[in-house]
Amino acid sequence: MRILTITAVAALGLANPAFAQSINFGDDSSQWANDGECDDGRFSGPGLTSTPLLEVDVLADATDCRNAYKAGQLRLAGVSSDGTIDFGNDAGEWSNDGECDDMRFAGPGMTTTPLLQDDIMRDATDCRNAYAAGMLTLAGQ
Repeated sequence: MRILTITAVAALGLANPAFAQSINFGDDSSQWANDGECDDGRFSGPGLTSTPLLEVDVLADATDCRNAYKAGQLRLAGVSSDGTIDFGNDAGEWSNDGECDDMRFAGPGMTTTPLLQDDIMRDATDCRNAYAAGMLTLAGQ
């Protein structure tokens, strides 16, 4: 399992270039950049690599992710086209501990421990409460 830290998630719009412009795709600094598949764990869909995801690849595979997003092969995980957040459930190992462990978010309500891809949408109560209290935003907003 690879560890990820999400630092940028914005509004969603599948295959819509106007929405794609509002997403911070980062740069192409990953060793896996420009290989034809997105390695940024903020996304899901058939344009995402099938190999384990690394924290260092978040915001580091811009061209591949932007191209797949514009082609409708990627979407931001757990965010609807109208920007509604699906917080998921509390099935994560660290749910209900008062800290959000979902890497889609950023802010003082986040845990300070490394974030795991497996915790995306699995710490709903902590993340929803911190978001409602203004202690979290979708990363990059």
